[in-house]
Amino acid sequence: MSILGCSGLPEGVQPVKEFDVQKYQGVWYEIARLDHRFERGMENVTATYEVQANGTVTVVNRGYVVEERKWKQAEGVAKFVSAPNLGHLKVSFFGPFYGSYVVFKLDKVHYQYAYVTSYNKDYLWLLSRTPTVSKSVMTDFQNTVKQLGYAVDELIYMNHKIPEKL
Repeated sequence: MSILGCSGLPEGVQPVKEFDVQKYQGVWYEIARLDHRFERGMENVTATYEVQANGTVTVVNRGYVVEERKWKQAEGVAKFVSAPNLGHLKVSFFGPFYGSYVVFKLDKVHYQYAYVTSYNKDYLWLLSRTPTVSKSVMTDFQNTVKQLGYAVDELIYMNHKIPEKL
C-alpha cells in the first residue's frame, strides 16, 4: 500500500468545503465508529485537535481500555492534503506514515458534529462536541453512510460513562 493511497478518498466521498480548522479544533467525543485494531475495546474515546503556528494540527486521541482498566492515548500530527479550507487532512501517529482524515459532513454553523472517514470505507467515525447526539443527527449519520456504502450494521456505539476508579 502506498502512502499516496493512504491519503486518498473513498469512492463517492467528498470532503466538506469551507472547512474552518480554527472552529474544528478542541475536544470531540466519539459517538460511533467502525471497529479497528487501534481502538478495539475502548470506551470514552475523545479526540482533541489544536492548531499550531506552522499550520499543522496536533491530535490527541484518548480512550479507556475496558479489559485493561486503564486510559491510553496516542499523539499525532495532521496536515492539510491540499487547501486549508477543505476538510481533507493526512494524520500521522507513526513517524512518516500518514493516513487520510476526511471530514465529509459537518455542522458548519456551530461545529457540533462531524462525519469522518479515511482512505477507504473500513474507517468511519461520528464525532460530537458532546457525549451524545440527537436522534435526528444519529438517523442522518446512519442513512448518509449507508447510502455511501459503509457497513452500518457493524457500527460500534460509544459509552461515555466515567469508569470506576481503580
